[in-house]
Amino acid sequence: MQSNFIAKGAFVLMAGWSVYSPALAGGLERGGYNIDLLFDRSPYAAEATATYVMPQRKLKNAQDTITGPDGNLSTTPGYSYSSTADDSESYWSPRIGIKAGIGDSVDCMFDYSQPYGAHTNPGANWAGANDNIETKVDSDNYAATCSYRFDAGPGQLRLIGGANYLRMDGFKERLLIAPEALGFAFSGVGRLDLEGDGWGWRAGAAYEIPEYAFRASLMYYSQVKLDEVTGTVDLTQVPVGSVYAGTVVPVEGSTAMPDALELKLQSGIAPDWLAFGSVKWTDWSQLQRIPFYNNGVEITSLDLGYRDGWTITGGIGHKFNEQWSGALSLTWDRGTSQEFGTQTDTWLFSAGVSYAPTQHVEIRLGGVLGILTGGESSASSIDGIPVGDEASYEYDSDLVAALSTSLKVKF
Repeated sequence: MQSNFIAKGAFVLMAGWSVYSPALAGGLERGGYNIDLLFDRSPYAAEATATYVMPQRKLKNAQDTITGPDGNLSTTPGYSYSSTADDSESYWSPRIGIKAGIGDSVDCMFDYSQPYGAHTNPGANWAGANDNIETKVDSDNYAATCSYRFDAGPGQLRLIGGANYLRMDGFKERLLIAPEALGFAFSGVGRLDLEGDGWGWRAGAAYEIPEYAFRASLMYYSQVKLDEVTGTVDLTQVPVGSVYAGTVVPVEGSTAMPDALELKLQSGIAPDWLAFGSVKWTDWSQLQRIPFYNNGVEITSLDLGYRDGWTITGGIGHKFNEQWSGALSLTWDRGTSQEFGTQTDTWLFSAGVSYAPTQHVEIRLGGVLGILTGGESSASSIDGIPVGDEASYEYDSDLVAALSTSLKVKF
C-alpha cells in the first residue's frame, strides 16, 4: 500500500521537476536539450515553457593591453574609457513541445527550443572595448524524438532515438581604432556577422518502475556540425589600419556545437516524496579558436578557449495534496573559461511549485537564485596563437536570478 502512495504522489512531480532547472550553464548553453515530455504517461500532452534569466556579471580593473595607432584606452591622455563595465544581458529561454503515444509501446515528441545563446554588452566606453563591445548569439532548434518501451523485470525498458535541426546566427562588435585617433569622423568599430546550420541526432535508454516512481535515463546528444558558417566583416567604420579597411568583407568558416552525455535519476523515497538528480558532460573543449577566411586568407576569428562543461543537480520534491506539489534543487556548473573570459563556476538554488486545477492541466512556476563566482581574464594562447590579449580585467562573485513558468495540457 505504501508504494502505491509513493507512485501516486511522485509521478505528478516526475514529469515537471525539470522546469526548475535553470537555463544557465557554461559555454554557449542556455536551455540545452530536454526530452522529459517524452516520459509523460498521458496519451497526448503539450507543454510550453518560458524562462527569463538575469545574470549580473560586472567587470572591473579593465586595462587595454593593445598599443597601436589608437593609443592605449587605459592610459592615453584625452581618452575617457572606464575601468568598469556591466557585461551581461538578461534573456528569455523558451521551449514548446508536443508528445503523442502511438499504440501501447511507442511515444514520439516534437519540440522547438533555443538551446544555445550568449549576449554580453559591456559597451564602447570601457577600457576593454578592443576585446568586446557587444556579442550576441542566437539559436533555433527543431527536434523529433521517439521511444519504444517493453517489459523488463519489475519495470519497463525504453529505447530512445531522434534527430534535430539547429540554426545559429550572431554578431560581435569590437573597437579596432579609437574614434579619438580618427578625429571622431568614424566610430572605429568592426562588426562580424555570422550564420550557419546543421543536423544532429540523439540516442539513449531509460528504465522505469512505475510502482516506485523510479526512472533512470542516459542520453547522448551528438555534435551538430556547422560546416558552412558564412557572414561578413564590416570595416566601413575603420578607414585605416588594414588592406580591407573601409569595406565589407565576405567570410566563411566551420565549427560544431558540442556533443553531450546526460544521466538522470529519480525515485520515490516516501509517500508523496521524490528525490532526483542529474549529471551532464558537454564537450565544450572542442570550441577553441574558430578562424574565418576570405579567399583562403584569415580575416578574423572567434577565440573561445573553452574546457569541457560539467553540470550536477540534486533535489527533492513533495506532493502536498491532489493539486499542489513543489520541488527544491541545488546545481553546480563548472565554468568553461580558462585563462580568459568570464565563465567561472556557478552555484544555483532552485525552487518551484506545480498547480493542477484539473487532471488535464498543470501550471508550474519556478525561481532560481545563484552565484557566478569571481575570477580574472588575461592573455593566453591556443596552439601557439595569442588570444585574449586585447584586454585584461577582473570580476567579483556576482548574482544571477531566473524566473520560469510552464503550462502543460494532457488528454
